[in-house]
Amino acid sequence: MKYLAPMPFAAALLLAAAPLWSSAQDATTKEAEKDAAGHMTPAEMQYQAAGSPLAGEKMHPASHPKAPPMTQAEFDKARQIYFERCAGCHGVLRKGATGKPLTPDITAEKGTEYLKVFIAYGSPAGMPNWLTSGEMDEKTVDLMARYIQHDPPTPPEWGLKDMKSTWRVIVPPEKRPTKKMNNFNIDNIFSTTLRDSGEVALIDGDTKQIINIVKTGYAVHISRVSASGRYLFVIGRDGKINMIDLWMEKPDNVAEIRIGLEARSVETAKAKGYEDKLVIAGAYWPPQYVIMRGDTLEPLKIVATRGMVVGTQEYHPEPRVASILGSHYKPEFIVNVKETGKTMLVDYSDLNSLKTTEIESAPFLHDGGLDASKRYFMVAANNSNKIAAIDTKDGKLAGLVEVGKIPHPGRGTNFVHPKYGPVWATGHLGDEAISLIGTDPKKNKQYAFKEVAKLTGQGGGSLFLKTHPKSQHLYVDTPLNPEAKMSQSVAVFDTKNLDKGFTVLPIAEWAGLKDDGAKRVVQPEYNKAGDEVWFSVWSAKNKESAIVVVDDKTLKLKNVIKDPRLVTPTGHFNVYNTQRDVY
Repeated sequence: MKYLAPMPFAAALLLAAAPLWSSAQDATTKEAEKDAAGHMTPAEMQYQAAGSPLAGEKMHPASHPKAPPMTQAEFDKARQIYFERCAGCHGVLRKGATGKPLTPDITAEKGTEYLKVFIAYGSPAGMPNWLTSGEMDEKTVDLMARYIQHDPPTPPEWGLKDMKSTWRVIVPPEKRPTKKMNNFNIDNIFSTTLRDSGEVALIDGDTKQIINIVKTGYAVHISRVSASGRYLFVIGRDGKINMIDLWMEKPDNVAEIRIGLEARSVETAKAKGYEDKLVIAGAYWPPQYVIMRGDTLEPLKIVATRGMVVGTQEYHPEPRVASILGSHYKPEFIVNVKETGKTMLVDYSDLNSLKTTEIESAPFLHDGGLDASKRYFMVAANNSNKIAAIDTKDGKLAGLVEVGKIPHPGRGTNFVHPKYGPVWATGHLGDEAISLIGTDPKKNKQYAFKEVAKLTGQGGGSLFLKTHPKSQHLYVDTPLNPEAKMSQSVAVFDTKNLDKGFTVLPIAEWAGLKDDGAKRVVQPEYNKAGDEVWFSVWSAKNKESAIVVVDDKTLKLKNVIKDPRLVTPTGHFNVYNTQRDVY
């Protein structure tokens, strides 16, 4: 049984490849069959496969005059498949994202039989071979070929009234503790996403005991910490934010809100004088970001991100908000808009006269993090195969760096290279490279914002990598690699001797799980002291999972945390390191 969401539906990628649209269908079929094994890598497909919470939302369908007939039941089934498998590539409105457009003006002209060929056999341009891979049967291929010829149903908007209907202050600020009421070492608490149960586990990094299991939105994407370190904020894929007070005798929710129907990012104000005063979250749908009060999550300002794409200057109706970071230099939020390829520096000093600096980089901005100086934000434009370096002090693009295939750094990581000085690193979904980028324009100007070196890791399918200022080890995961021995282990490099290659740690084996779950090893995270590294061993919802703790000095197993409540653990975030952007 597979524990990951199904792979994305990418039929439209061929629609832009003119040479493949032959007038002879048998020739097209042969070509598609021939190329079926050469398309998007399994790691890339699994990455794009995250099902959208919009699959369950009521929508407003329309009818295209040339669309083939479908019953309401067929339409509803196809709509669910589309949002579970396809929206990540092609967008909610099918206008195109990392995949090509799937609108009826294109698809209806080709016809059902024509579309079925490409859905069934795939292509080297990136489309999975849905039929021959066994992911779809012939009836489903036919269903989806008909569905994409209809007008896409439109999800509802989500405005202030909708947000306030979900906003709940569970413990008002005046009723919260005035001092820390527990004996936990808050700085060393880990917030671990329990993806499929809609919870986070708060784990004591000192004792390795679970402090509390907190109810949240579905599939929490990230955890962030307020500037003071008191409040923990998590956001689910369904757009729900939970605010957790770490000062309580038993840390738990004190406020919650849903800022959209699908979302990925939340962050807090870090500038001097604004600590704990504001929170921001970005939505995938509707395409917007929301600024809230930092003590209650009351929504204060909603800003749409619909607009023009960098380079082509074409209008995009649904540019999703990807990563957001709080600047350490100014009262600004760094908001990255995926499809338009723009980074917005949002000045929050006056919400009634909001000022935004728009920086053009490259399309499909995704995740990223700060360099060691905390001045430069390094963000992946993952389908452009670039890293954009944003100068948060001067408010401009410092560099645009070509890297490997589909960079996915998480927040990336920083260390001092023996030759190139301070570097920031990213792994990739599409290949085995780890790219090192120089980040010191003062003392190492000749290397600044250039790819100075490439390390060779275990393989593609990497999501996260990490080191620490007190460590000389660089850990790189590969949880989306199709080979079990790679997805269940991590590569470790010595940052002072990179030429000797990597050591493989069998993390899943060390977990000692009883069943045959996927056991994918994901997201290395250091403790506050920088002498332990934590890993999630992620299996299916009905399988046993675990957290494995490694001694950073010896690279030996230190602890295994097992508990029936640890359901599908994925990302985890140390409070101290997250609060201070230590990575």
